[in-house]
Amino acid sequence: MRRMTGWLVLAMAVTFTATGCLGRAIKEGVGVARGAKGIYAPIRAVAPDKESRPLGEYTRFELGEFTDDFGGKTPGELLALLPAAFEEQLAAKNLLGLSGGKTLLVRGKILHYEDATMIGFALGPLEETIARVELVDKATGNVLGVANCVGRTDESVNAGVPKKAEGLAKAIVSWIASRYPKKQE
Repeated sequence: MRRMTGWLVLAMAVTFTATGCLGRAIKEGVGVARGAKGIYAPIRAVAPDKESRPLGEYTRFELGEFTDDFGGKTPGELLALLPAAFEEQLAAKNLLGLSGGKTLLVRGKILHYEDATMIGFALGPLEETIARVELVDKATGNVLGVANCVGRTDESVNAGVPKKAEGLAKAIVSWIASRYPKKQE
């Protein structure tokens, strides 16, 4: 009987370990395909309701200055990579600027930056950067909206500064797209 119980415990341990490893492998595989995550939380809404799309009058989007407001702990590489990531995300959402028209300026400051530790990689990494972002009418200087935008990676395949820049750009462009008119097809 003792021997049977030992085998049962061993079989259960192998099953749970394999399931955890399989789940992690699937998560990492999906992470390769999706890349970093980007989410935003409006602080001062661009529009009074979710149906309004007031950013339709803007045909150009410009990434302005982003500063480190986290005591110098934000890598300069993040700020250097953000403009290219922003352009890539605009292209992905079909929001590439047209010549002429009004310009929407996007500027902000990095409030938090976090790298995963070795323990984090063992348990499942979490890396993120949080920025306070403003959407500004470039011609008038009027701030149209304010949000916290978060670039996050929680797969080891998406670790590193470039992926956090990608996630932050995704958050910013998703926020713009949410208030931009849908393309008629």
